[in-house]
Amino acid sequence: MIDLHGYGPRLAEGALITIELAVLSLILAIVLGLLTASAKMSRNWLAHRIGTVYTTVIRGVPDLVLMMLMFFGGQIGINMVTDQLYERFGWDIFINVNEFVAGVVTIGLIFGAYMGETFRGAFLAVDSGQIEAGRAYGMNHWLVFRRIRFPQMMRHAIPGLSNNWMVLLKTTALVSVIGLTDMVRVAAEASKATREPFTFMIIVAAVYLLIATVSEWGFARLQKRYDVGYREAD
Repeated sequence: MIDLHGYGPRLAEGALITIELAVLSLILAIVLGLLTASAKMSRNWLAHRIGTVYTTVIRGVPDLVLMMLMFFGGQIGINMVTDQLYERFGWDIFINVNEFVAGVVTIGLIFGAYMGETFRGAFLAVDSGQIEAGRAYGMNHWLVFRRIRFPQMMRHAIPGLSNNWMVLLKTTALVSVIGLTDMVRVAAEASKATREPFTFMIIVAAVYLLIATVSEWGFARLQKRYDVGYREAD
């Protein structure tokens, strides 16, 4: 039996925080990815430029640097704004940047850029003839998107979406540097206190591997669902 020296409950809490962080970051990344893909495919010059700058900056700056900038730089920026409000209007406001929120926003922003490229490629893979057929049947833009473009786009996007999720899952370990008590930070503290780093880090690795395995199964099921009607034709 592995002796966790009383750190078991804290590791379980840290694992739950890691899962919550990853899921919420994924949701934000998907939303930003769809917006980014739409912007980069748009004929509007400004929207296209914003999408291009966003993906270029995010993909060109290391994730750890962005995490530090978002947490520490965000706090400084908010303090500057609240100081100005106090000087001009006498509003005494203090806003503290939460580690969990900063982690979700940062990871969501990072992977929103990667999701944008994934979704853009998937949208371009959809047969334009089917979109034209939908419009010919009198479908409006939203109906064409919901019934034709999105389902077929997802069929092409799921492999890239799955890969991005796996990388995002591992990226959650970065939040330990800004003070969030995820399971990596708990394991690091336990390793220092007990001088048994292998014991705790192997547990963290096993939890990440378990989440990744379950995720692979889930994405495989999702791919099978969106492949209905295509495999037979292939």
